[in-house]
Amino acid sequence: MRRRVDPAAASGDARHAALEADLRASVDGEVRFDTGSRALYATDGSNYRQLPIGVVVPRTVDAVVDAVAACRRHGAPVLPRGGGTSLAGQCCNVAVVIDFSKYVNRIVALDPVQKTAHVEPGCVLDTLRDAAEVHALTFAPDPSTHSHNTLGGMIGNNSCGVHSVMGGKTVDNVIELDVLTYEGLRFTAAKVDDATRERTIGNGGSLGEIYRRLTTPRERYAGRIRARFPRIPRRVSGYNLDELLPENGFDVARALVGSEGTCVVVLGAKVRLVDSPRGRSLLVLGYPDVFSAADHVTEILKFSPIGLEGIDDRLIADMKAVGLHPRDVALLPPGGGWLLAEFGGRDRRDSDAKARACMDALAKVGNAPAMKLFDDPREEKMIWTVREAGLGATAHVPNKKITWEGWEDAAVAPERLGDYLRDFRALLERYRYSGDLYGHFGQGCVHTRIDFDLETHDGVATFHRFLGDASDLVVRYGGSFSGEHGDGQSKAEFLPKMFGDDLVQAFREFKSIFDPGGKMNPGKIVDPYRADENLRLGDAFDPPQPVTFFRYPNDAGVFSRAALRCVGVGNCRQHHHQTMCPSYRVTREEKHSTRGRARLLFEMLRGDAITGGWHDEAVKESLHLCLACKGCKGDCPVHVDMATYKAEFLAHYYERRLRPREAYAFGYIDRWARLATHAPRVVNALLRAPGAAALAKRLAGVDAGRQLPRFADETFQHAFARHGAIAREGRSVVLWPDTFNNHFHPHTADAAVAVLEAAGFVVDVPAFPVCCGRPLYDFGMLDEAQKYLRRILERFAPAIDAGTPFVVLEPACAAVFRDEMPNLFPGDEVAKRLAQQTHLFAQFLQAQAPAFAPPRLARQAIVHGHCHQKALIGMDADRALLDKLGVRYDVLDSGCCGMAGSFGFAHDKAAISREIGELVLLPAVRAAADDCLVIADGYSCREQIAQCTSRRALHLAEVAQMALACSGEDGAVGEPAPRAKVAAK
Repeated sequence: MRRRVDPAAASGDARHAALEADLRASVDGEVRFDTGSRALYATDGSNYRQLPIGVVVPRTVDAVVDAVAACRRHGAPVLPRGGGTSLAGQCCNVAVVIDFSKYVNRIVALDPVQKTAHVEPGCVLDTLRDAAEVHALTFAPDPSTHSHNTLGGMIGNNSCGVHSVMGGKTVDNVIELDVLTYEGLRFTAAKVDDATRERTIGNGGSLGEIYRRLTTPRERYAGRIRARFPRIPRRVSGYNLDELLPENGFDVARALVGSEGTCVVVLGAKVRLVDSPRGRSLLVLGYPDVFSAADHVTEILKFSPIGLEGIDDRLIADMKAVGLHPRDVALLPPGGGWLLAEFGGRDRRDSDAKARACMDALAKVGNAPAMKLFDDPREEKMIWTVREAGLGATAHVPNKKITWEGWEDAAVAPERLGDYLRDFRALLERYRYSGDLYGHFGQGCVHTRIDFDLETHDGVATFHRFLGDASDLVVRYGGSFSGEHGDGQSKAEFLPKMFGDDLVQAFREFKSIFDPGGKMNPGKIVDPYRADENLRLGDAFDPPQPVTFFRYPNDAGVFSRAALRCVGVGNCRQHHHQTMCPSYRVTREEKHSTRGRARLLFEMLRGDAITGGWHDEAVKESLHLCLACKGCKGDCPVHVDMATYKAEFLAHYYERRLRPREAYAFGYIDRWARLATHAPRVVNALLRAPGAAALAKRLAGVDAGRQLPRFADETFQHAFARHGAIAREGRSVVLWPDTFNNHFHPHTADAAVAVLEAAGFVVDVPAFPVCCGRPLYDFGMLDEAQKYLRRILERFAPAIDAGTPFVVLEPACAAVFRDEMPNLFPGDEVAKRLAQQTHLFAQFLQAQAPAFAPPRLARQAIVHGHCHQKALIGMDADRALLDKLGVRYDVLDSGCCGMAGSFGFAHDKAAISREIGELVLLPAVRAAADDCLVIADGYSCREQIAQCTSRRALHLAEVAQMALACSGEDGAVGEPAPRAKVAAK
């Protein structure tokens, strides 16, 4: 296996130091040549890795021009980059990476009358689509990464997506491009009529020379372009030389679409918008297998769907194996292969009519498929989630090999798709490879991830032979190696098979017109690296296998496999919706995304760029703003668990070292709280006295603007011991007196006792001090965390063995029993049983007291779910209990509250904490009516709300007790505090 490396890429090269200095002096932006930043950008979503020379994050378009000029002065290659989700290796190179996504991301103008938009290259697709939807318009191409990919990246790759059936590829929706050549020429690339072209050539100059030279492929290669370019919906491989032909009007902008940054830097784009159907209906068709489903694609296309996707039974089986969307999968009609056909119309009635017309026609022919027309928008969304989860469902399947991209988007004519899939499956089996089949069947594009061996010499050689045979198969079917993701490095070496040597020479000439020195993203598409070069793994990959605290049972028991879990798809870079990744959503820094952190941990183990191992400062800095919210474990399609990796890293980083003061102040909060119980009022008075409070905050590393929580006058445990349980008959349940609700919010636990007893249970509360050790994980104090859990397993063994349920009010503490404990003690049967017997409050009532009918409570509420609960358990039980209570509620899509245990109190994190809260949660709380309940089960969430708004949030147990109180069945619980004037924090 060859590794072609630019000799100027070595760290510390004098030319690079001079280049860095020039960039810092001339560019309005952030210039990063440190090893950590370079490692962050060493790979994309592909199998490839190349350490860049440096990274520039420009603040303006003019800064991009200045950056390219500086690179030109020093002869440094340039790689423009958007979201970094490319799958073919085109987003990594030994070059200066220009990242547009942080700042150069505006919608410059949107014209609903002309149905156009002007965008900067870093603009996220969904940002444009959301703005266009206000005018009933959309940008048709929509890859599965639509929530975070950029328009510049889509233009670079010629991206497509589900609705390319409706509106074409990106190339079909580009009108003009504002482009910059490496030599410094900036011009507007567009469709040019013959008169304008000849006039520009006659005027001379750099642009005239470009137009003159572009005439050559138009004239010399026209016949071969017409003969060799596949006439299929998804020909994405190669350069778009067909756009220069007379019949296509010499469209320079479209010719540059899909050039993957190898020709020019795109500075802006004018794009076409299309009507967005107001009505959308989803029809799912079940066939015996994926091959017969593909055979019927053209039959469905007759009815003009706006999207037509396919999935196979292996994808569904893998989704079940990883526990991904189990309820969603159950919605599919019977079958072994499915087509998802979406119809659009003026309204829902119109789109339904089109879907029913298709169903009626299919019912009249023999062997009609199983059919299901969805009428619930929520269920439709769930089905689309199944389709979009293809990558996550197939990358890391338990008891199977890791799967990889590499031949994941080939395309053929839709009418030949069924036969192609049969032959492709046979090819996979001949190589003893496995891969699920799914994709954009309406346009003949097939996605798969294959279990290549990319870590041994023989495995890499076999991988390369397979690519050769797979490319031969596509050529026999008249298809395209890439139908969506581009050629990059993974497919480019095979382009002569598809186009012939003469057209590959035409590609080379086309690139040289714009980039005569070969400095734009070299080694991709033209004169490419081989597909087995620059592999992220490769036969030299031999990471260390460190002894770890966590056991990683889902990753073969080794940390190095866990570090491979991230596949680079970048869902953690979303700007709205879901929880992952809260710190990135505020800073927009790659190093603060789950992907960026995972990349640095991988590089730490690889050891040739990040060399500090467990003590590396770049890795620690990246993890510093991780809230350990577990949002990634729930939202990431491959369940990257950064909270666990952070705790593991810090455990080793601080081995035989003192931790910061706040680690001891908050990590041992259970101990300090127990001490405070001896004189809580005195402690509270001291913590409210200006001088003492300021001193306490400084000592504990707490932000001066934060209020220290008040200790309760009496702990829940103490009060319960005095009064005892009321119910004496019924099934026993242990109510876990977590540190937060025991010492700070005992009224929450009181409410839980009242409701559990009303539901017929005998509540047991341990009389001795207990704590799950939740705060210890935030500081990597895993040796202590293990001790805490061992004590719990020993002291509660009788109750655990008896099968007694444990109700835990604090979601973060329940997560310790459900998540951290099985990872620390995967072979401990008592630990397994405790994990199974641990329930959140609403979850317990739903599972163990389904007949419980609490009184109705006619109130409005907004609900904020705790991050750990959303990631590990979900909110269904909370919804069910609120439905029983008759509460009219809205579960906020509020992500993380930003407090995250001690995170929001820390002096160097409090500002970020508030900014995270201000994304959704805090404005929603302030906007709620005075009589609207604010519900949040997490102690940290309630504390963030209390400190940043005028409201007191309630635990769901308090709301349930409120219903009992209103009916006279129990004592009253505190109402939401009235609004009051609160000082700005």
